[in-house]
This record gives sequence, structure tokens and C-alpha cells, in this order.
Amino acid sequence: MNRKKLRSIVFYLHRSIGFCVGLLLIVVGLTGSLLVFEQDFDHLMISQQYGHITPQEVQVSPESVVNTIEAKYPARGDFHLFRIYLPDTPSSPYVGQLSSTDVERKEVFVNPYTGKIIGERITDKTIIGLILNLHYSLMAGQTGTVIVGIAAFLMCILTITGLVLWPGWRRLIAGFKIKFDAHSKRVNFDIHKVAGIITVVFLFFTGFTGFCWNFYDLTEPIIYAVTFTQKPSEPVSKPIPSKSTLGLTEQLKIANAALPDAVTKSIYFPSKAEDALQIRMKLPQENEEYGNSNVYLDQYSSKVLRVDNGLKLPLGDRVLNSFVPLHYGTFGGLPTRILYAFVGLTPLILFVTGFLMWWYRYRAKTVVSDV
Repeated sequence: MNRKKLRSIVFYLHRSIGFCVGLLLIVVGLTGSLLVFEQDFDHLMISQQYGHITPQEVQVSPESVVNTIEAKYPARGDFHLFRIYLPDTPSSPYVGQLSSTDVERKEVFVNPYTGKIIGERITDKTIIGLILNLHYSLMAGQTGTVIVGIAAFLMCILTITGLVLWPGWRRLIAGFKIKFDAHSKRVNFDIHKVAGIITVVFLFFTGFTGFCWNFYDLTEPIIYAVTFTQKPSEPVSKPIPSKSTLGLTEQLKIANAALPDAVTKSIYFPSKAEDALQIRMKLPQENEEYGNSNVYLDQYSSKVLRVDNGLKLPLGDRVLNSFVPLHYGTFGGLPTRILYAFVGLTPLILFVTGFLMWWYRYRAKTVVSDV
């Protein structure tokens, strides 16, 4: 197969995929631009809806907060507490997350200084929750999750075929140049090629990570396999009949001793008799907002079952943990998040300019056939 024919096949594949999933990628891209600043928007909404928290000298303990939430939502009720986030700033609340039998989730906000519940909400009914649901699954449940996952995979192919077709391989400077004084057809083409090449790497990684998340059960073992990493076994608690367990405060002391210098960010409570208590922590050298370090405790004996140091994880786990910063652009702080907000606009730009390129070709062929 000669080079010209190969390029024609790549071009046809690029154009066909673009038309098939272009509109879907626009929706995913625009919602993704908003989700880049998800935490900032959410903190602002919480503050406006439930009131500003005035920092004080002493915060109540996580155990006290858990007792307060469980007093309102006992284990035998519709909701049960499965996770709690500790305040990440002096003016942030404790956030308890509860799930129900019908998969509905609720968040309960607790003032970290008074220990009182200041508000609660159904997660999926918030603006951020709706945007996330639209971004992740088009609000169509598991079917939508599969569709978005396939679209994310096709976006990876679009970036690769677009990179092959980029004219800058022949003349590098021309590949980054937009001739605004040229004919509209040329300007449109230049915008398409420049917008594509500038964002190609970021679009590939957001597409790849999105695909892996939406098909996690399939991609996780593949990533462990290709990185020659053994997946860590799940820590298992051993039930001890008629034995009283340590309180959460004492369990946190054990976790802190197991991973000194780390700060506790969140706590995952066991949902089954054999599950472990997971305490997620962050070491000072970690860049991830909530850290990638974990301490697992036997929920009955409080024995340390496993310690994951976020700075010394195996390659497979490091790859999986890189998905969040690569997908949301948090790896470089505010500058990269701003960049990713603009990257989310790229599918719209590429689809519009790509459609116009097709239209120019179609109109030219129509004129020739009429003659």
C-alpha cells in the first residue's frame, strides 16, 4: 500500500469517526470544562447554601462527627454512612457521604467546630452532580456509561489519525500557522489543524483515562498486566465474636503511627463483615489533593492489615493513580486546570471546523457535477 492510499484511508477514518461521535464529544468536552473546577464550584455552593464556617482553635473529632451522623441516620434506616471527608481548609465542613438501597447518595455537612449538622443534600440532584452524570453517562445509567466509554476510545483514535494527517510533518512552521488574511476556507482549515495539534496530547489522555474509567473492570487487569504489577489483595477483617472494637479516635492513632507525617483526608467505613476500615492519607510530598496513601485496619482487632505509601507504590498502581490528574489537569495546579478548561472546548471547535471542511469539499464537488 502506497503512502497516498494510506493517507486517504486515515483521512476517511478520521472524518467518519468525527461525524459519528462529534456531537457527543462536544457534550462531554463542555461538561468536562466545568468539572475541571468542580471542587471550587462545590465549595462556593456549600458556603452560599449552608453558611460560611468561621475558623476556631479546636475542631471536633471525626468520631464525634460520625456519631452525630449515625444518630440521625441509624444503620437500620434507608441510608448508611460509608465515607467521611475531613475538612481540607479551616473553613470547610466535615462531609459525610451516605448511600441507600436504591443507589441514591446523600451528603451531610457538619460544622467542624460545633459538631452540628449544617445541611444535607442528595448528591445527584445538585448542579455539579447533574453535570457529572451528564459527562460520565449522559444521564442514561449503565448504557450511557458504555456509550461515553466507547466515544472516549474513538476520541483516542481521532487524536492519532489527526496527528498523522497534520501538515506540519512536511513544514513544521506551517503546521502551527493560521493565515487570517487568506480565504475563509483556508482560515477554517488552519484553525482546525492548529487547535488539534496544540491539544492532541491532552485530548488523548482525557479520552484514554475516560475510557479506562468507564470500562474499569476490563482495563484495570490489563494495566496491571502490561506493567507487570501484581494487583494487591483486598485486606480482610476477621470477625471476633463478643469483642468490643476500638473507637475511631484510637483507630486513627494506629493509622497515624503506621504512616507518620501523613494527614488523614478521608475514612471509608466497612460495608460488610469481612471488609477492612480504610483510612486515606496524604504525605507532604504527594501532589494529589486527597493523597494516594492508605492504611487498612481490621475493623474488629484494629490490626494494621496493609499500608500503601503513596510515594512507593508499584508501577501499576501509579499508572491508575495518574488518571485523576491527567483527566482533570490537576498535575500542574491552576495553570494546567485553566488549560484543561480550554481543552474541553476543543471538540466543539474541531467539529465545527471539520464540518465546514467537509461542506467546502461537498459544495465544490456539487459545482463540478453541475457543470
